[in-house]
Amino acid sequence: MLNKADIAIIRTLAAEVAEIAALPVQEEKKKLWRALNALHPIRPMVMIDQVCWNEMNVGDELILRCQDEECRRYENRLRRMLFQWRHFPVDMVVEPYIPVPKAVHNSGFGITVQEETAVTDPTSDIIGHKYINQFRNEDDIEKIQMPKIYHDEEETRRRLAVAHELFDGLLEVRAAGVQPYLSLWDPLASWMGVEEALYAMIDKPDFLHRILFRMTEGYLVMLDQLEEQGLLCEPQPVIHCSGAWTDELPAPGYNPQKPRTVDIWMYGMAQMLATVSPAAFKEFEVDYISRLCSRFGLVYYGCCDPLDGKMAEVRLIPNVRKVSMSPWANEERGAEEIGRAYVYSRKPNPALLAMDTFDIDLVRAELTNTRKVCAKYNCPLEFILKDISTVRYEPERLFAWAKVAMEVVLE
Repeated sequence: MLNKADIAIIRTLAAEVAEIAALPVQEEKKKLWRALNALHPIRPMVMIDQVCWNEMNVGDELILRCQDEECRRYENRLRRMLFQWRHFPVDMVVEPYIPVPKAVHNSGFGITVQEETAVTDPTSDIIGHKYINQFRNEDDIEKIQMPKIYHDEEETRRRLAVAHELFDGLLEVRAAGVQPYLSLWDPLASWMGVEEALYAMIDKPDFLHRILFRMTEGYLVMLDQLEEQGLLCEPQPVIHCSGAWTDELPAPGYNPQKPRTVDIWMYGMAQMLATVSPAAFKEFEVDYISRLCSRFGLVYYGCCDPLDGKMAEVRLIPNVRKVSMSPWANEERGAEEIGRAYVYSRKPNPALLAMDTFDIDLVRAELTNTRKVCAKYNCPLEFILKDISTVRYEPERLFAWAKVAMEVVLE
């Protein structure tokens, strides 16, 4: 039973969100995202995500006041959404609904990460990890189990009932299925440690191939179960911090009660392969991830890994529409390689917000240079500022970055 004070808090916030969601600018922004994702951009687009929220509180706007833990989670989501809209909206879209995650249980691969951690700021979600290698011989490969998916329908009904009590009459309540994230190398790094996994490419390539093959098979088994049970998400509004609105999804034959992989976006990356050769990247990533990407409607590929020198291999991955160009990419080479074939998804350097002295002119110069390079090669362009670990407890830095970014794309 929810208490009346919590309900009042949530409904007050939801009413604000509903008012913003009804503004004509939301549909205008969706139109811009659809044009970009169709590779016919009207202008470059801007998104900000993965914010250091522990440093953002201004005027107590982010202080949670609900008592119930479930209400606090909704309150946190709403307060952050409203805060971003007020202070650094860029091209975010505020939707008139609340997604309620279905109670989907995934057994995963059956491996528990063994690690040591290091904390520098206890208020931050950013911590250091030292992973312990759990794959030293052939027998260890058998540790990788095939995922099993289970839907707790009773819990989903309970969650929806709570959401309806909180939001009915203000925001639509939608049951949200699973958005798959199918990286091979992120979990592998946490099972083996980065160095030992990379050394295995040289010292034990067949051993590593057997691990990657088994993981790929596991992901395919997982996708089959999600499809069969109708537990995949609907076409996403955002994929990997980037606007995902498109007229190309869902695919013909779509049933909203039973979405298929072909109806939605997937995102993938192999960040720890940043320094391997293009040939090794193809052998240990592309040949496996392609089996997964072939099932999806559209794909966002890459993250912090510099892909400017590996575009020949990226082009082999099916259904890619956006390619990440990280702060470590050679922008000129990346733009020349991408041309009009993909969205050039530029990741501006978040370190510029963490320097001893914030230099807004440096921010403008970085963004302007990217825009010029992409104009030279006619690249569809988006700026996705993410991985913001710190702004030195000066949120105004992020507000200023957002203002300058919009000035650059509207020039």
